[in-house]
Amino acid sequence: MRCMRPYDAFLLISFGGPEGEDEVIPFLENVTRGRNIPRERLAEVGEHYFLFGGVSPINQQCRDLLAAVTADFESNGIDLPIYWGNRFWEPMLTDTLERMREDGVRRVLALPTSAYCNWSSRTAYHEDIERALAALGEGAPRST
Repeated sequence: MRCMRPYDAFLLISFGGPEGEDEVIPFLENVTRGRNIPRERLAEVGEHYFLFGGVSPINQQCRDLLAAVTADFESNGIDLPIYWGNRFWEPMLTDTLERMREDGVRRVLALPTSAYCNWSSRTAYHEDIERALAALGEGAPRST
């Protein structure tokens, strides 16, 4: 009798962040889409990013976490593809889920990087995941 793996892939889900000054305002537009935030206010908030060359530390933190997960999987003999998708910046969650579907992934072990248990850090992640899965329709990967 053949034992089925419980998951086809591991997915890290994060917020995303700009990685250069030219990405700051488009990133903030993604974060605030549908909220009618004036462009002047986005520019004010963007100044915080410009102090650091327009780079948020979150993407590098995700890369570091993915490297640690990869090393841990390898050292423990876990043969599981690893993916990464962000809610608001590249790599975008919907694009990652599409690639996963194309790769034949059906059952996903997902780790959202939200740190708090509140609407923005928990419920919003779940809502964004459901929207991304709904956009893909039939055959989209599912978290169990």
